[in-house]
Amino acid sequence: MGNLSFLIILIIAFGALWLMSSRTRKQQRAASEFRNNLVAGDEVMTGSGLFGTVVDVEDDVITLETSPGGAQTRWIRAAIAKRVDPVVEDTTADDELEPADAEADRLTRADDEVIDVPDDLSSLSDVRKDDEPDTK
Repeated sequence: MGNLSFLIILIIAFGALWLMSSRTRKQQRAASEFRNNLVAGDEVMTGSGLFGTVVDVEDDVITLETSPGGAQTRWIRAAIAKRVDPVVEDTTADDELEPADAEADRLTRADDEVIDVPDDLSSLSDVRKDDEPDTK
C-alpha cells in the first residue's frame, strides 16, 4: 500500500510540473512572437519601465523615442516587455465645458471637504466627549 501512495504522489508531482512548464513555454512563445512583430510606431514599455515609441527595428536592436521629437535610445529586442496603448490627452479645458458639465464640475469641487489638521495638539480642547460629565 505504501508503494502505491508514493507512486500516486509522484505522478501528481510530475503532472503539476508538466502543467507549469507548459504554461511558461506558452507565455515565452507569445512574448517572442510579440517582440518579433514590432514595427515603427508601436508604443511599448521596456522591462525597466521606460515608455517609448518604436522608431527603428534592426535585427536585435530596437530604437525607442521617449518623447515626441526627443531623445532616442537603443534597446535589445529582449528588453521590450509589452505593447501599451498610446496616451490620449484630453484637449477639453475646464472653461470649454458645456454649461451643464461646468456646473457638475463646480458642484463636485464644492463637495470636496477640506480638513484642517493641526500641527500640534495645543489647539485641541482638553475635554473629550466621552470624558464630559452626564448632565441628564
